[in-house]
Amino acid sequence: MSEIALVTGASSGFGRMIVEALAASGHTVYASMRDIDGRNAAVAAELDAYARERNVAIRCIELDVQDDSSAERAIARIIGDQGRLDVLVHNAGHMVYGPTEAFTPAQLAALYDVNVLGTQRVNRAVLPHMRHQGRGLLVWIGSSSSAGGIPPLLAPYFAAKAGMDALAVSYARELAPLGIETSIVVPGAFTQGTNHFAHSGVPSDTKRADAYAAAWPDGFATRLRDALAATVPANADPRTVAAAVAGIVDTPFGSRPFRVVVDPADDGAAASYAVIDGVREQFLRRIGFDDLLRPRAAQQG
Repeated sequence: MSEIALVTGASSGFGRMIVEALAASGHTVYASMRDIDGRNAAVAAELDAYARERNVAIRCIELDVQDDSSAERAIARIIGDQGRLDVLVHNAGHMVYGPTEAFTPAQLAALYDVNVLGTQRVNRAVLPHMRHQGRGLLVWIGSSSSAGGIPPLLAPYFAAKAGMDALAVSYARELAPLGIETSIVVPGAFTQGTNHFAHSGVPSDTKRADAYAAAWPDGFATRLRDALAATVPANADPRTVAAAVAGIVDTPFGSRPFRVVVDPADDGAAASYAVIDGVREQFLRRIGFDDLLRPRAAQQG
């Protein structure tokens, strides 16, 4: 069945790959991004050309996850065009790199705004329609750092992704009785094919950042970055993350996995999540709410 899907943060990296993978599977995909008539105009033109050349259904749409009105306008357009929205892929995010103390509270708040509050803004625009439909799928693009190895210098980003993961888990249980399904895709580190590190933010407090650099052993930050990169196999392909998302969307309703870890670096997240999610499932059963583990329509079917 062809689905109507929205992917946030679709201008590059995982987002763009997910758009292309879903379109190749026969779905109609809205590729959302900021400033579609400005800095991302060339990206939108590329995606339009890609869709024409391959005869797939990709629609570029303006959506800033940091703006309530932008989210509302985007969803209104999709509903106006299609009459429904079946799949929402929460992919928009931003990374930073540097000593944690050197990031200002305002920087952490801005990072949380993109990675966590952005999903809430889009959910508030999308979920009334999915609740009316009685059916839908939320796919959250998380991070293995929320349960796997946590190296230093990435703390603000990791904290935000952990917050998003907690939000996704709670949403899953609240939406299950309404027939709305949840899958969380957890990428590990990928050093090729994404712009996470290339576009990562740096601390605003350069005086404190310089103080750390002077106090650390020689080459600390560089050696750490190189050590992290060395954990990623040379053939690690970020398109496997997009393929995982497409596979979830193509899976029959009610049978979709709750969590899929795609981690070529094997930082331990797959093992940790098996325990964490298992404990949470056991608790729901203990209090008599194991029906929240699957969407309602699937239970009735």
